[in-house]
Amino acid sequence: MDRSGDSGALDGAIQEQRSAETARFEVVLVNPYELGRQPFALAEPAAWLKRDGFDVTCVDLSLQALDPALLAHARLVAVYVGMHTATRIAVEALPRIRALAPGAHLCVYGLYAPMNQALLRSLGVKTILGGECEPALADLARRLRAGDACDAQAGPVVHLGKIDFLTPDRSGLPELARYAHLLLPDGGKRKLGFIEASRGCKHLCRHCPVVPVYQGKFRVVPVPVVMADIAQQVEQGAAHISFGDPDFFNGSTHAMKVLAAMRAAFPGLSFDATIKIQHLIAHAELLPSLKAAGCLFVTSAVESVDDRVLEHLAKNHTRADFERALQLCRDAGIDMAPTFVPFTPWTSLESYLELLRTLLRLRLVEAVPPIQLAYACSCPKARG
Repeated sequence: MDRSGDSGALDGAIQEQRSAETARFEVVLVNPYELGRQPFALAEPAAWLKRDGFDVTCVDLSLQALDPALLAHARLVAVYVGMHTATRIAVEALPRIRALAPGAHLCVYGLYAPMNQALLRSLGVKTILGGECEPALADLARRLRAGDACDAQAGPVVHLGKIDFLTPDRSGLPELARYAHLLLPDGGKRKLGFIEASRGCKHLCRHCPVVPVYQGKFRVVPVPVVMADIAQQVEQGAAHISFGDPDFFNGSTHAMKVLAAMRAAFPGLSFDATIKIQHLIAHAELLPSLKAAGCLFVTSAVESVDDRVLEHLAKNHTRADFERALQLCRDAGIDMAPTFVPFTPWTSLESYLELLRTLLRLRLVEAVPPIQLAYACSCPKARG
């Protein structure tokens, strides 16, 4: 009996099943912690991966648990570590991720990935990516889909080449209403959108985690991409935009173009940004325009009021510069939210007390969260 037709049909069915499995290649992106904000660092790679036809699931551990059903069929799990707290959470989560997704390739990406690669590899992570890593992450997914085991990392850990940014895909993230809100003095609150208009930094402050990865380079996100991202968050109800750039004035011309476009499209939006003391002084003439565009406050990494400590940290500003920048902001009607590294190898009891006295004298007590004045314990049980 001629069964060649049956055999051909069976082979075709097997091939069709394999093609379907390939088409359903599942990637899970995990964000441990992003200060209560909807993460750009999941939305941007999600856009790259979906463009290549991957099935992408986003998990934000600040709001969601690791769901066994979501991880069971994952072929690639990529965890974003953009800060110290996120890295600590990721280190605790990785053993559970390995247990829930035993067949998945583990990748960790973000600022803290390269500097912690020995620890991460000991936890089963096979690929470490830092910098402008979306192309490398997409390439990793394509190679895995093609059948490459990718047991050894291909290519460098840190990527600093310019990339073509896509509009972030936020569709797989929890709704904006579940994230942080801006609380207003009158008791009202606004939904908070989170935007990155640039990445990296052109400065070389010695204590900053951006420096080892970007080495004085920064990359701007094109204005149309920034505006498309703002628009989709406004559609979700965002009434205030928090710019997450390490320094919004690394490219002051680019920043002002973004604000002009945002003001034209959404005149009711308010915003905040992080700007270096050095830049607040150098670009003092832009502060009134910042206010007119809706700026409520700027965060600035002051770090210390001790000039000796500031010199050790290579901050390129002095205590006097800090007080001058503060007054410039107040003259423009913009509040400053200074941040500090209160305990360093050069901190004394007297210098710490002087910091407290300075905050009282400058009427900044309510502008500085208590955690900014606390000692960060490095023991394994520490959190925060």
